[in-house]
Amino acid sequence: MNITTTISYPLSLRILSFLFVAIIFLFSGQIRSASVSAERLYEKYCAECHGAGRLGGMGPALLPQNLKRLRKNAAVEIIREGAPASQMPAFGEKINESQIQSLVNYIYTPLEKMPEWGMDRIRASHLIHHKPEELSEKPRFSADLQNLFIVVELGDHHATLLDGDTFEPIHRFRTRFALHGGPKYSNRGRYVFFASRDGWISKYDIYNLEYVAEIRAGINTRNLAVSADGRYVMVANYLPHTLVVLDGRDLSPLKVIPVSDVKGSSSRVSAVYAAEPRQSFIVALKDIPEVWEITYPPVGTEVPAFPIRRISLESYLDDFFLNQEYTLIIGTSRSGKSQVVDLDRGKVIRELDLSGMPHLGSGITWEYRGRTVLATPNMKQGIVSIIDMSNWKTIKRIKTLGPGFFMRSHENSPYAWVDVFFGPNSDAVHVIDKQTLEIVKTLRPVPGKVSAHVEFTKNGSHALLSIWDKEGALIVYDARTLKEVKRIPMSKPSGKYNVFNKLNRSSGTSH
Repeated sequence: MNITTTISYPLSLRILSFLFVAIIFLFSGQIRSASVSAERLYEKYCAECHGAGRLGGMGPALLPQNLKRLRKNAAVEIIREGAPASQMPAFGEKINESQIQSLVNYIYTPLEKMPEWGMDRIRASHLIHHKPEELSEKPRFSADLQNLFIVVELGDHHATLLDGDTFEPIHRFRTRFALHGGPKYSNRGRYVFFASRDGWISKYDIYNLEYVAEIRAGINTRNLAVSADGRYVMVANYLPHTLVVLDGRDLSPLKVIPVSDVKGSSSRVSAVYAAEPRQSFIVALKDIPEVWEITYPPVGTEVPAFPIRRISLESYLDDFFLNQEYTLIIGTSRSGKSQVVDLDRGKVIRELDLSGMPHLGSGITWEYRGRTVLATPNMKQGIVSIIDMSNWKTIKRIKTLGPGFFMRSHENSPYAWVDVFFGPNSDAVHVIDKQTLEIVKTLRPVPGKVSAHVEFTKNGSHALLSIWDKEGALIVYDARTLKEVKRIPMSKPSGKYNVFNKLNRSSGTSH
């Protein structure tokens, strides 16, 4: 009995081991086969528009980082049925459900190595739509040029130029796929610059209602910033790990800046903002605990250097806010650590008592009892934190119906508005009295549909709110009585951006 056990046990173990290896081999072969099959499907049906390697072309890049707003089941439907608001055709009659699913799995698979998008490829993508001499110096419409809004409609990838006095659309035009990071103005509001998640940067002439130039500065882009004189545009990229400097006149590329620490470890870029009083760009890094200040040269400099000043931090910055004087950064990381960075002194001077995930990029300030306070919504908790900027203490946490994303006000308004973007109460918007720090009214403009992103007119008399739905709307409110004035149908209007408030760095809006 003991002899039989001693002999048979190793034999059975060897058999089991052989079967296990065989199964693994066959399974891995199936995976490779499925992958090859998906790659071939992609090459046959997708590469012509979406580019070799899924890096994008006429169509958007098909990478997980670029598809965050698109759920897999929605991707299946688009491949099967097509997308009416774009040039995406339906493939349901050409490939079966299994093939569609394999394609979806393939495009949501990360690349094995960092893709390259250097100066040669950037320069090759450059498009000039109109030369300066082809465009008039006078607007093609009558309106207060400082009280215009650009409204981004994500539902069908368009933007609307809106008159902020009459609330009548002036012109609606197509944009690149999935704009991201908020448009920026230059030249007293004549030009507006857009960034798409796929890295396309577009310059649009509001006076002539025409695109001037476009260029693809990255594969996955976070946002852009424009220098005060409109001369330079800096683009922040997730993929590849770069900053790209463009000439603000025609978007021709000037410099590609690799983003890495002194040891060579590279990083995604969380965001870039222009600090007008400092004649510099402020850059937050996603994977390196540093913030960069990059000074831009005056007009006429032959070879711009764009020197980098590195400031070491205690933690990474995922999101940040700049005070009105552009001397301080108030930033936070997804780990919950919030810190105040003194740009003049080049160091962290304070850690803040903020829990959850405050959305400091949407922070605003106002005067409260003789002192300046900073207010920020929270993307994980149903609170708005009010911080005394003289001592950095949290003086109040206002409870809301759920986590929020956007907060806005205006110097001439007694109220601050904050949405409840996440959770079951996403159709609600709170109106907060800036002196009592109490919620005075909760609006539900369209029950069951997300209400978000308020922006004010030039003088603060009206507040414009978005209904984030394919069949959505822009709702105009009297900013004092809180009564609805007008409802303008739009396709998932996300942000709206007032020329005067942006150019004058209103304390009630993001910069």
